[in-house]
Amino acid sequence: MSQTAQSQTPAALKERSPFIAALADFWKAFRKNKPAIIGTAIVVFFILLALFANFIAPQGVNNQNINIRLEPPSAQHWLGTDDFGRDIFSRIVFGARLSLRVGFFAVVGSIVCGTFLGVIAGYFGKAIDAVISRFFDILLAFPSILLSIAIVSILGPSLNNALVAIAIVNVPVFGRLVRSRVLTVKEEEYIMAARSIGMGNTRIIFNHILPNSFTPIIVQGTLNIATAILDAAGLGFLGMGAQPPQPEWGTMLSDSRQYITDAPWTVLFPGLAIILVVIGFNLMGDGLRDALDPRMKN
Repeated sequence: MSQTAQSQTPAALKERSPFIAALADFWKAFRKNKPAIIGTAIVVFFILLALFANFIAPQGVNNQNINIRLEPPSAQHWLGTDDFGRDIFSRIVFGARLSLRVGFFAVVGSIVCGTFLGVIAGYFGKAIDAVISRFFDILLAFPSILLSIAIVSILGPSLNNALVAIAIVNVPVFGRLVRSRVLTVKEEEYIMAARSIGMGNTRIIFNHILPNSFTPIIVQGTLNIATAILDAAGLGFLGMGAQPPQPEWGTMLSDSRQYITDAPWTVLFPGLAIILVVIGFNLMGDGLRDALDPRMKN
């Protein structure tokens, strides 16, 4: 009797908790993707660096000592020092905070604005759809980095303005994604049934449309964090993003490019940090897509 009850317990739990069952299925599919696990580990590593930077960094982020400028990696300075005698490892650790902050908040801003415009365009259609879609087309007509430079030129060079510029550039990416999803979902039978019982547009959007659009948003958002970090580094390298002495990785590359032959470690390690975090988010995003997309499952 007890063995029968125990054997039925997992099925009963799944029936009672569909969210937990779905989460278990997702994790089962996700963990089979070894590159995705590696990417997630890289992302978690950099997140931990950012969170515990005050405890991990051995030196002050802006402490200068001209007597040890451009020293190669050593036991005291693991990744060497830059042209002001600042510890490169400490600056990379604190730079993780800036890069991840830009990537996360820029993408969140893009998701909020893009989702709002995409839902309005896809659900109501007609003239509203035409106007919003043409707005997306205009933004997409410009290369993202050039449009970001133009926006930062208007707002002024700073890390926060670079964040705003990157968020604006990515709005049409999420807007068009959500619009296409809404156009499909709103024709489903359960949406027609909701209309037939008098459910208003607002309730339909929040109760049915948005919940069925989250999966592609999550996947695209993860991938776009990598793009946002790369764009922020590019703006910083051009002097349009973070300003000295902020330890942003792109700015560090820009400040050290003249020492690439005499002190290559000043350029190598910030560049590796950018490469690793971008690869990490891309691998994790690919894994999320494969695990969440039912068409990718056997």
